[in-house]
Amino acid sequence: MLLDGGGSRVYARQDTKAGIVGEKVLAMSDSEGSVSRRGFLRKYGEAGAAGSFMIVRPELVRGVGNGRVRAGIVGVGLRGTQAMVEFLSGNDDVELVAVGDLYHNNLEKALNTVRDPARYPAIQSKIKVDREHMFTGFDACQKVLASDIDLILLVTPPIYRPGEFEAAVAARKHIFAEKPLAVDPVGSRRVMAAAKKAEELRLTVGVGAQRRSQPEYQQSIQMIKDGAIGEVLAAYAYNLGSPLPRLNEKPAGMSELEFKIRNWPQYVSLGGDQVVEQHIHNVDVIQWVLGRPLKVVASGGRAWMPSNWVYGDKYDHICAEFTFPNGVICSSHSRHYQRGCAMRNGELVIGTKGRSTCQDLAPRGPLPPKVQEHVYLVNSIRGRGPYINLAMAVAESTMMTIMARESAFSGKEVTWEMIMASKLEFLPPDPEHLPPAGVPAPAVPGQYQFR
Repeated sequence: MLLDGGGSRVYARQDTKAGIVGEKVLAMSDSEGSVSRRGFLRKYGEAGAAGSFMIVRPELVRGVGNGRVRAGIVGVGLRGTQAMVEFLSGNDDVELVAVGDLYHNNLEKALNTVRDPARYPAIQSKIKVDREHMFTGFDACQKVLASDIDLILLVTPPIYRPGEFEAAVAARKHIFAEKPLAVDPVGSRRVMAAAKKAEELRLTVGVGAQRRSQPEYQQSIQMIKDGAIGEVLAAYAYNLGSPLPRLNEKPAGMSELEFKIRNWPQYVSLGGDQVVEQHIHNVDVIQWVLGRPLKVVASGGRAWMPSNWVYGDKYDHICAEFTFPNGVICSSHSRHYQRGCAMRNGELVIGTKGRSTCQDLAPRGPLPPKVQEHVYLVNSIRGRGPYINLAMAVAESTMMTIMARESAFSGKEVTWEMIMASKLEFLPPDPEHLPPAGVPAPAVPGQYQFR
């Protein structure tokens, strides 16, 4: 779906991915108990979990209630801390009431940061988190959802996103989910199924693919779709950046599990690889313009990263060629090299009448994109702006990046049908034991088996 710059119009794709449905909200059962801690991330999206939670306040389901939108967040590392500030900065009628994370020191650090009046004076009156609503452990998301909230922000490592997303939909909560929405095909399909349920329940879903909230992208892409540059002939996506944040060593006494979770961007099973975790921004723009691809062929590897605990098993570069149903090819280039190398981040679409960077046909919006996305989010919840549900669209973009990774890892062409049928899943039955043990070896094309 696409909002105009002023948030007054909504454009829905013909395949109804925008999720514009009726206003009816389904009732919930009072039956069923809470979900066990150890099986929570795998099970809490099932129907039985729904009975553990209360429905969102009726006046906030596409309504105009006067009370504040009460939010909780799970995952308050660096990105989660920033998300709290952005959410609270962009909206006056909101408050943060519950916070969860695996680790207590993360909670303390994050709350100390956002509660600093010298840094963030405008948000202090909106922070209402007491000790009883600071949750830690693998069941922190469950506890945040069971709090009196209307909206949950999901900012944990991406491997946990599908289960948390399912649980939030089952709990009838509005959602902001960071990208990517999954790290494997099974997880992506779980999000797609839950996205449909969210649409049926009229739940607002925002996603941290912030280009979809930038007026210059919204209006430029609509103009491209309306023929401003003619028929699209080719597309390019670039994410040439510096290395992602990492722990520089494995501290003595820290468990393997904790180290990997804290250093999740470096591990394919937790973060999805840099093409999934970072390049999704650019791939999402191409999917917005062209839709789903038919197939992809990709290559990549590790040009400079040593094999150790710090750098995990991800690739540091992947180049991919996506082919779309109309014959258009998108050349995709994702690379994270040391500082001092060439940097580039953006998109380019070539048409029969011209070209566009997908943001150059309209003026920039007045707000930072990561603040604007939260403004649209709350406006959708309140019913004072177009209904937003970006889950399906960004889940498909997530699947595109997974296609590219799996093609690069295996050396094989991967089609949309192949990735949608893939049984690859990184989350084990017990989420407290993440595979593989030790420092996993990077994938070797020709040896790595696509499955």
